[in-house]
Amino acid sequence: MSFLDAYQGYHQIPMSRPDQEKTAFITPQGTYCYKVMPFGLKNERATYQRLVTKMFQAQLGKMVEVYTDDMAVKSKRSQNHLADLSQKFDILRQFQLKLNTSKCAFSVSSGKFLGSLVTRRGIEANPDQISVIQEVQSPTSAKQVQRLTGMAAALNRFISRASDKYRPFFQLLHKSSTFQWTPDCDQALQQLKHYLSSPPLLSIPTQGEELNLYLAVSNHAVNSVLIREENEQQRPIYYKSKILLDAETRYLQLEKFALALVSASRKLSHYFQTYTIVVVTEHPLKTLFRKADFSGRISKWVVELGQYDIKY
Repeated sequence: MSFLDAYQGYHQIPMSRPDQEKTAFITPQGTYCYKVMPFGLKNERATYQRLVTKMFQAQLGKMVEVYTDDMAVKSKRSQNHLADLSQKFDILRQFQLKLNTSKCAFSVSSGKFLGSLVTRRGIEANPDQISVIQEVQSPTSAKQVQRLTGMAAALNRFISRASDKYRPFFQLLHKSSTFQWTPDCDQALQQLKHYLSSPPLLSIPTQGEELNLYLAVSNHAVNSVLIREENEQQRPIYYKSKILLDAETRYLQLEKFALALVSASRKLSHYFQTYTIVVVTEHPLKTLFRKADFSGRISKWVVELGQYDIKY
C-alpha cells in the first residue's frame, strides 16, 4: 500500500472569477480576496470530494481509496504496485493536483488512514490513541472527564457496547453537585484500559457477501455489531452504540431492539446500501415491522428500513 496526502488541501481548487469577490476580507494593508477555495466555506468538503471522486472514478474501490485529501493506493501483488502508483500519478498530473511528500508513505505493509491503522490483516485501532488513554490518571475535574470521553469516542468503532462502558462518566458529568470521582468511575476506567490493551481487529467486507448484524439492549443503551464470516470465523466490521434518551428508556423491549436496528442503519448506511444485511435475533422484529400500523414511530422505521435489503 501507499498513503498519499494532498498539498494544502482545498487551496488547490481555483475559485470562479465571479465568486472571488465574495471571499473578500480586510487587513491593515488593504482589501483582498481568495483566488483559490479557502477553508471555512460550507460546501468546501463536498466540492473537494466531488473533485477527487471524478478524478479517480475508474479506480475507486479497486486500487484507490480517497476521502477528501487523504488517498490510499492498494495492490494485491507487490510487483504490480509500481504500475498502480504510476497510473495514479498520471491522473494527478492531468488534474495538476500536488502532494505533500512529507506526509506520504510509499510501498508499506501498514499505515495510518483516517485515524485508524490499515494493515494486511484488517483495520486496527490507532496505537497512539490507545496509549494516551492508557496513561490517563483518575480525573480530578469535569473538564478532564470530558477530555477522557472525547478520546474514547475516537475509538468507538472498536469498542463493544461503548455506551454502557462510558455510562459512569456521563452520570458524573450530568450531576450538578460538586465533582466527585467515584469507585464506579474508577472501575469503568480500568475496565476500558483493560479492553483497549487488546482491541479487536476489524475486518473489511468483500463485494457480494452477506453481513450479519447482532443487536443488544440494556436499560440505558442500544448496541449493535456488524459481522462478516471468513474461514468459518466471525470477524467484526463495526461496533455501534447509542445512549437512550429519557423517553426512549420507556420503550418496550422489542421497540428497543427495533431502535438498535434503525440506529445501526443510520450510522452504517454505506454498508446497508451495499450489502445484504442479516439481522440475527431471537426477537420477532420481522413480525413487528410487518404488522406495524400506519402511524407512530414503528411505521416511520418501516419506511426508513424499506430501502435496504434486510433479512431476519
